[in-house]
Amino acid sequence: MTREQPAPGRGHAIADPAREILQRVFGYDDFRGLQAEIVAQVANGGDALVLMPTGAGKSLCYQVPSLLREGTGVVVSPLIALMQDQVDALRELGVRAAFLNSTLGAREAREVERQLVAGELDLLYVAPERLVTDRCLDLLDRSRIALFAIDEAHCVSQWGHDFRPEYLQLAVLHERFAHVPRIALTATADAMTRDEIVERLSLHDARRFVSSFDRPNIRYRIVEKTEPRRQLLEFIEGAHAGEAGIVYCASRAKVEETAEWLAAHGVPALAYHAGMDAASRAAHQARFLREDGLVMVATIAFGMGIDKPDVRFVAHLDMPRSVEGYYQETGRAGRDGLPAEAWMAYGLADVVQQRRFIEQSEGGEAHKRVSSGKLDAMLGLAETIECRRVRLLAYFGEASSPCGNCDNCLEPPEPWDATEPARKLLSCIWRIREASGFGFGSQHVIAVLRGQDNPKVQQFGHDRLSTFGIGADLGEQEWRAVLRQLIAQGLVVVDHERHQVLALAPESRALLRGERSLQMRRPRTPARARAGKRARGSAGSGAGARVSGRGGPGAADGESGLDAAAEALFERLREWRRAVASERQLPPYVIFHDATLREIAQQRPGSLDALAGVSGVGQRKLEAWGDAFLEVIRQY
Repeated sequence: MTREQPAPGRGHAIADPAREILQRVFGYDDFRGLQAEIVAQVANGGDALVLMPTGAGKSLCYQVPSLLREGTGVVVSPLIALMQDQVDALRELGVRAAFLNSTLGAREAREVERQLVAGELDLLYVAPERLVTDRCLDLLDRSRIALFAIDEAHCVSQWGHDFRPEYLQLAVLHERFAHVPRIALTATADAMTRDEIVERLSLHDARRFVSSFDRPNIRYRIVEKTEPRRQLLEFIEGAHAGEAGIVYCASRAKVEETAEWLAAHGVPALAYHAGMDAASRAAHQARFLREDGLVMVATIAFGMGIDKPDVRFVAHLDMPRSVEGYYQETGRAGRDGLPAEAWMAYGLADVVQQRRFIEQSEGGEAHKRVSSGKLDAMLGLAETIECRRVRLLAYFGEASSPCGNCDNCLEPPEPWDATEPARKLLSCIWRIREASGFGFGSQHVIAVLRGQDNPKVQQFGHDRLSTFGIGADLGEQEWRAVLRQLIAQGLVVVDHERHQVLALAPESRALLRGERSLQMRRPRTPARARAGKRARGSAGSGAGARVSGRGGPGAADGESGLDAAAEALFERLREWRRAVASERQLPPYVIFHDATLREIAQQRPGSLDALAGVSGVGQRKLEAWGDAFLEVIRQY
C-alpha cells in the first residue's frame, strides 16, 4: 500500500464519531486500509483524490463524512441505471438518500429538490450532465452542502478508457463552492490519468491516497483462442455453473449471438448493449441484479454500471483496448471479497482488430501513440510468462511478489526462443510478396510455411518458393502466436484496406539480420490446455494464501470454507433473503451480502447481541431483520 503524500497528523478528533457511524449504520467494526485517513481528511474540510480498487470500500470514504458533516453530501455519478439501487441500499440502513437524474418525472424531481433545500437529505446522487445545469447549481447555492464526491473520476481524462465530456465541466464545483470539500474517487488511473484528474478538477491542494490495486480474491486466467464459445462454455460449466457472471464482447452482434448460444446450451444468459432499447436494457439489468445465477453478455456499456457483489466471474471473449479497461471490467467480480475469477480468451484477430481501431481512429497522432502504448501494455499482460498479478500491479506502479493464484503461477508457461521461427515467417511474407507483386493474409502465409499444397498455394506457384514447408515442424496455433507477437511489436503490419494482407515493417530488418531476438511463451496446444485444466484441481493451494480460506461454490480453490451443516444453513438463509428481496422489489444483496450470510451460517448466533457482532449487520438491519434471521436459524 502506498500514499503519494505523507499524511499530516490530523483528523483524530473525528475518529470515534466516525467509527460509531461505521458500526451503527453500516455494521462494520473498523475501517480498512486508508479509509480512516480519507474520512478524517474530508470530514475536516480537506480535498482528496482517492485511488482504491473496486470492492475495497470507496463509497464509505464519502458516505461516512457526509453523515459527520452538516448538510447533504452530493455524489456525482455517471451510473444512472444504478442510482436507484444505491439509494435503496442506503435507505435500508436508515440513511436519508435520494437521486436526481433523467429517470425522474417532474413532480418527483421537484420533491427531491424540496428535500435538499429543506435539509432533509443526508446524501444526494446526481448525474454529471444534470449537476452542471444552471437550475441545479442554483439549487445547490440555496442548500447546505456537506461535500462533493466525484465518483468514477477517471471519466474526466481524455486519455482514460471511459472519457465522459460532461466531466470536464465539474471544475465549476471548485470555482462556485470553494469552501465545500471535494473527494474524487476512481479504481483505475495510471500516473498520466491521475495528473489529468488533478488538473481538470482543480484538485492541486488535495491529498492523494493510493491504496493497493490488488484484488487478491480474483484469479486471473488468460487463454489462447481456439474455439472461443466452446472454451467459454467449458469455463462456466467447469467452475461456475449456476453462478452470476459477466461476459464481455467487442460488438453488439457478438453479444446477441453469444447470449443466444449460451442459453441454447443451458446457461441462463441475457444480452446488454447500447443498441438495445432502453426498456430492454433496464429489464435485463434489473433481472441480473435481482436474480441469482444469471450470466450477462455485454459490451463495455456495462463496464461501470454494476455493483452486484456476488458476481463470481468475468469473462472476455475479446481483448480489451487497455489495462485500465481490463482492470475496470474484471473488477466487477468478487466485490464481496469471496473468491472470483477473471478469464479471457484472445488471439491473432484481437491484435489485428485493435491495431485497426487505432489506425482508423479520428484522434491525432499523440492520441494514437498513447492508444498504441496502452494496447502494448495489454498485449504484454496477455503474453507474459511471469505472474499476471505482478504484471498487472506493476502497470499501476505497485510492486508485488508472485501471487500463487493466477494461471501462470499455477501452470507455469514454457518460455520459448521464437527468434528463428519469427525469421522464417518474416522471410516467407517477403518471398510471397516478391514473387506475386502483392501480399497475402495470415492463413495463406502460414499454409506456405507449413508446406500445405492447397489449390491457392498452387495457383500462385508458392509451392515453389524457398520458404515452402520450412515451418512444417510447428502447428498452426504456434505460427499464429508468433505472428501475433510480430504484429504486436510492430514488426509486421496489416493492410486493413487490402483484405488484411501482411507486410514487413522497417523495424523487422533487425530481426532478419540477427541483431535482435524474440522471446515469448510457447502456445498451448488443445491437448496441453486440457491437461492443464485437469491439473488445476490439485494446484489450487495457492488460492488459500490469498483468499484466507473464504469461498463458495465458485471459490478459486474449490473449497467453500463451510462445513456441510453451515453450507445448508447458508442456502436456507439465501432462500429467505431471496423471498424478502422479491417482496420488497430490491436486489438480494441490499438485504445482506453473501459474505454476511456465510458468517451468520458459520457462527449460528443465538441472540440479537450475537447477531449484532457479525460484519455487515448494522443497527437498522438488526432491528428490521434480526428476529427473522434468528427464527430461520432456530428452525434449521
